[in-house]
Amino acid sequence: LRLALCAGALCAAGGAAFLYHDYCVLGAGPSGLQAAYFLQRAGRDYLVFERSHAPGSFFAIYPRHRKLISINKRYTGKSNGEFNLRHDWNSLLSHDPRLLFRRYSRQFFPHADAMVRYLEDFAALLELRVRYNTAIVHVTLDRDPQAWNGHYFVLTDQNRQNYKCSSLLVATGTWVPNVVNFPGSEYVEGYETVSINPEDFAGQTVLILGRGNSAFETAENILGVTNFVHMVSRSRVRLSWATHYVGDLRAINNGLLDTYQLKSLDGLLEGDLEDLAIVKDKKGKLHITLRFYLENRNTSAGIDSITLPQDELDNFATRAPYDRVIRCLGWKFDFSIYNRSLRMMPGRGNKNKYPQIKPSYESRGTRGLFVLGTASHSVDFRKSAGGFIHGFRYTTRAVHRLLENRHHGVPWPSTVYPITQLTNSIIKRVNEASGLYQMFGVLADIILLRENATAFEYLEEYPVGVLAELEAQTGRSAPDGLFVVIMEYGRNFSGADKDVFYYNRAVGEAQHAWQSNFLHPVIYYYKRLPAEREMRLRPPDWPLPRPHAIHHIVEDFLTDWTAPNAHILPLRRFLENCLSTDLRNFFAESCFLFALTRQKQPPFCQQGYARMQGLVGSERLRRHAVEAGLLEDYAVMDFSGDKLPHSHRGSRDQLLEDHVIPVRPLQHLVNAKDE
Repeated sequence: LRLALCAGALCAAGGAAFLYHDYCVLGAGPSGLQAAYFLQRAGRDYLVFERSHAPGSFFAIYPRHRKLISINKRYTGKSNGEFNLRHDWNSLLSHDPRLLFRRYSRQFFPHADAMVRYLEDFAALLELRVRYNTAIVHVTLDRDPQAWNGHYFVLTDQNRQNYKCSSLLVATGTWVPNVVNFPGSEYVEGYETVSINPEDFAGQTVLILGRGNSAFETAENILGVTNFVHMVSRSRVRLSWATHYVGDLRAINNGLLDTYQLKSLDGLLEGDLEDLAIVKDKKGKLHITLRFYLENRNTSAGIDSITLPQDELDNFATRAPYDRVIRCLGWKFDFSIYNRSLRMMPGRGNKNKYPQIKPSYESRGTRGLFVLGTASHSVDFRKSAGGFIHGFRYTTRAVHRLLENRHHGVPWPSTVYPITQLTNSIIKRVNEASGLYQMFGVLADIILLRENATAFEYLEEYPVGVLAELEAQTGRSAPDGLFVVIMEYGRNFSGADKDVFYYNRAVGEAQHAWQSNFLHPVIYYYKRLPAEREMRLRPPDWPLPRPHAIHHIVEDFLTDWTAPNAHILPLRRFLENCLSTDLRNFFAESCFLFALTRQKQPPFCQQGYARMQGLVGSERLRRHAVEAGLLEDYAVMDFSGDKLPHSHRGSRDQLLEDHVIPVRPLQHLVNAKDE
């Protein structure tokens, strides 16, 4: 009876009124709306909670200078929508072609207001169920063995209204400013409140704390009017073109690097911010010193009584006083609303701004709590694009598919093909799939072998971090081995100290494909599904455990992996060696010959010719085969009854004489003529 009541809009528990939904989504930003879209398409009971009056409230304020750094490439020369998403970093996934971001902005780096309009239309046109002006201020658990996960999530809003749900999807992003406390930090202005009018900085000397895109964005805005700008951070500058991580410094904001290296007064410094101290003099100027100089000293006595670094080292780098100090240190996740019973803990080290989650995006502390969007970036921090729209739109879809299997018995979507289509299927995906391309090293296509490798089942964009749990997470079985198709950069090609423009940086020969540096497809072959222990003990920086066989498709300048000799042929030979079979396509004449001379025909002949299937012949196709050297021109016939010339003997004799292929090991088959 209780379950029946809770399935409605209202249920009573402990004297308090609860509004119940199967799924509660916190936040109507991009990831929250993306999750809502998939839940709505599946016909699930859900509700999105948004504290603001409209979706995408973060983009109504940030970035402060209103230029996004997510590219909006409107033209690619191709009409394939899936391929075009590789270069559209702002659109969410939907079935509606009106909801492509290129319809909202013509700029390569769009204005942030365009994103606000886009998210408003996404929610409105798709009629997503969002409760606005509802700030969830507390989240706790209600233990119940009959619930999906052994407990319900109880949410309380600012009006003390309670909501109960079986699964909680947290899509609030990271919006709490990172603040470093040190002596004098009260004199620091925050990125979230500092003026964006360059004239307010005219003739001033500015110190910026931080070295991310927000810091350089702020510097870029005031470079032309300040005396000079200094920037200090504990880590060296990391350029996105060197690290291949889109969260590092982008070229659009790096004007200060020019003025620094070309000696135009601006500069970069490295130092731990917690060791700093700021002292304000009588004229309102800010002096940078070190914390230990202030220890056991009476700072109220004035600056004259405080030892500054330049008193001992007269060429101290920051000896000149500053007019303003601006903090641009990014944001972190808001843990304050979660009760201790949920065990929402921050990550370790440089991931402490994100909650701890599993590679499946489920909380490590609470079953049924999933983290989506920017806040889930700990899974691939500084490795892939999971903290950005063009990455988490795919991981959000992956989470939805995991939930569909867990709670509703809907297996992960898949397609079954005959084994003869294996090469074609892989080539098609690596040339157009946007999820593989953007979430390189994180999402992969899984190919499950079926029926003694005479067929295969294709699963798209599965999180490789939970490969060992594939059967439980997807509802699909892997008894006969599998291939994993993933995109990777070269092992030693990404890093802040790497020269990515060195001579001979690209690999062009197929035999050296394993040395490819740029993003390229890699195929792993496993005779059985890897175990959890193998996943934990995989080599450093490997997305997967050591496979039984591995194949790199050589990098391509155009990211077009369709070259017959450089890309397709080596891949086909690799697959044939793994499966001990022949994956070539044959003309009917060759299949007929094999039927007469071999005990076992190639799969293409078994699944096509032997079943009276295959490509219908035509004169044009026959002439093409003759000109390509694939068939002899034996079609010329003498209807007078005279004997045909030697060069035009009967097709059967010609085949038996010139095309008899004795049974021999698989590695020799690749030398035979094939289509």
